[in-house]
Amino acid sequence: MSGNYGEKVRNFLSESRRVLLVTKKPSWKEYKLAAKITGLGMIVIGTIGLLITVISYLITGTGL
Repeated sequence: MSGNYGEKVRNFLSESRRVLLVTKKPSWKEYKLAAKITGLGMIVIGTIGLLITVISYLITGTGL
């Protein structure tokens, strides 16, 4: 049983090393684009939550 765990750990470390060798640091342009997309997503999700809260308040007449 112990050998099975050892092999799983070795496989995990090997796969992790392979992934780290393939990855690269994003350029400043890529970083800014990811930040903009993330911010836009947060705004959209927040707006949806606000609309649900307002509609709930209008329907029930009580706050959450």
